[in-house]
Amino acid sequence: MFPTSTIELSQAALQNNLRFIKSKINEGVRFCSVVKGNAYGHGLAEFTRMAIKEGIDCFAVHSAEEAFDLHNLLPQRCSVFVMGAIDGDAVTWAVENDIEISVFDFPRLQAATTAATNLGKKALVHIELETGMNRTGFKKDDISVLIHWLQKHEAEIAFQGLYTHFGGAESMSNHYRIEEQKQVFEEILLQLQEHNLNPVYHHMACSAALLNYPETQGNMVRVGILQYGFWPNMETYTRYSKKYNLPGDVLRRVIKWKSNIYAVQSVSKGQFVGYGTAYMAHKDMVLALAPVGYAHGYARNLSNVAQVLVQGKLCNVIGIINMNSITIDVSACHDVKKGDDVVLIGKQKTKAISVNSFSEQSQLLNYELLTRLPASIPRKISK
Repeated sequence: MFPTSTIELSQAALQNNLRFIKSKINEGVRFCSVVKGNAYGHGLAEFTRMAIKEGIDCFAVHSAEEAFDLHNLLPQRCSVFVMGAIDGDAVTWAVENDIEISVFDFPRLQAATTAATNLGKKALVHIELETGMNRTGFKKDDISVLIHWLQKHEAEIAFQGLYTHFGGAESMSNHYRIEEQKQVFEEILLQLQEHNLNPVYHHMACSAALLNYPETQGNMVRVGILQYGFWPNMETYTRYSKKYNLPGDVLRRVIKWKSNIYAVQSVSKGQFVGYGTAYMAHKDMVLALAPVGYAHGYARNLSNVAQVLVQGKLCNVIGIINMNSITIDVSACHDVKKGDDVVLIGKQKTKAISVNSFSEQSQLLNYELLTRLPASIPRKISK
C-alpha cells in the first residue's frame, strides 16, 4: 500500500475533549458517541477503538450499513443506536443482534414488532418525535395511537428511548423554534408517562444543545462534533466562551491530515499556473505539488484560498485544485525538496491549519469537509 496522504488521530486530544464534555453533562446522564459518516471522517474503526479506551460504551450511527460495520468492531458490552435508515431485513438483523433502532412511523414500528415476534425477543426501540424539525418522527396527532400500540405490544417492544432532533441549536436565530420544540417534547413525554410508558432514556441534546441549552440533556446526550475537537459553529464558540470567560479554545483537534511533496519547480513572473487563467504568478516563484486533490476530499472550491504548512510556514494553495494534486507556493521556504511533509490539517512547529479555516474560506461546514475524507486514506492512532 502506497498512500498519497495519511490521517493521524490523537488519543490525548480525545481525552482532553471528553474531559471537557463530561464536565458539562449532569450526573447520571449517559454519553452517546455519534460516529455516523465514518466517525465524521476520522475513521469508524479507529475512532471507536479510541473511544472505548476512554470508557465510552454507547455509539450512534445513521444507517443499518454503519451499524453492521460497527457491530463487528465492538465488544459485547457496547450498544449501537441506529438513528436513521433501517428497513426490511435490516430490522430483523437489528432485533436479532440487540441493535437499538429509531422508529419514527407506524410501518417501521410494525416491522420491529413483527421481527420481535418472529425472533421471540424484544426490539430495542427509540421513538422519535416530530417537534418542529419537520423531517421524521411521530406528531402530536399520532400519540394516542402510539400509546395504544406500545401498551398492546409491550412483550415485543422495549421502550428504550424517546427523542427528537433540534432544528438548529447552534444558532440564536433558531431560539424561538428550539423553545417550541422543547415544550412539545416535554408535553408528549409527560403524556406517555401518564400512561405508564416510561422510556429508559429520553434525549434531545446534541453537541450544540448541550452547550447552548444544557437543560435539554434528559438522561442521555448524543455528542458528535465536540468529541472530535470542533465547535458546532463559530457562534456557539463565541457565545460559550463569553458566557464562561474561556481563556481560549479548550478543545483539541483529534485529526491531523498530512501528505508530502512529490515535485518542485520554478515559475517566472507573469506565467499562469495550472488549468486556465485562475492564477498568474505575480513574481518569480518556487512551486511544490502534493498528491491530494478533490478526489481525496480536498474541495475544489478551496482553489486560491486554502493554505497548508510546509517547514512550519503557512503556504498558499494556488491555481485550480486538481482531482489528484494541489500546487503550493513555497517561495518563502528554504530548499524545499521531494518528500518534505505537507500538513493539510493540523499543527507543524508553531503554526496550525484548522478545518474551521477551510469552512470560512469555502463556505462549507466543517462537518461536510471532514466527512468528505475518503475511507481509503490510512488512519493511525497516536498518543
